Amino acid sequence: MKNVIISAFVLLSSIFNFTFAQENTSSNTNFSKWQFRLRGILVSPDESATIDAIGGDVDISSAFVPELDISYFFTENWSAELILATTKHDVKAVNTAAGDIDLGDVWLLPPTLLGQYHFTGSDFVPYLGAGINLTLFYGEDEGPVADDIDYDTAVGFAVQGGFDYMLNDKWFLNLDVKKMFLNTDATINATTALGATVGADVDINPWIFGFGVGVKL
Repeated sequence: MKNVIISAFVLLSSIFNFTFAQENTSSNTNFSKWQFRLRGILVSPDESATIDAIGGDVDISSAFVPELDISYFFTENWSAELILATTKHDVKAVNTAAGDIDLGDVWLLPPTLLGQYHFTGSDFVPYLGAGINLTLFYGEDEGPVADDIDYDTAVGFAVQGGFDYMLNDKWFLNLDVKKMFLNTDATINATTALGATVGADVDINPWIFGFGVGVKL
């Protein structure tokens, strides 16, 4: 299996290197290498959980926040995009043996790096992307029941689709949809209220819908 994975990685790298080389020799090299977008995004978790001892599920609130992304274009069509935003979510354990439990709120910082392909040729520029995400949890407020909550750092994948609509040579509008696949292990210290420390395996898996404006430099 290890050899298969290594072979697949080498093959994919060769394909990308060949593609970049072909585009660099055949396409216009007078393109903007840097691109910046500012979006308003709705982060809507598609959550589920396995909770030890008391059972039940999890409910995680949606959030609307600004997002900044920075793109670097290797060719006119291929780019890498770094997405920066932070969100705050209310968390509840629901339908447990102890009823619904308010678990306070937590901030998520999920920097995400995506590779993208842009379908150029007109003012309407669709694109597709895929990449990796690192989610850091901070500013935990454990709520009125738990004594403390700890969330493990999560590494996951992301896919993306969207389009830019060029207003002129520099400025454009953007519509974007992303799906992230995130999982974290949460440890809930509830010894005061429930007499136990409870572990939970939590899938967050948010949909992210964004609209904004961008500029090419």
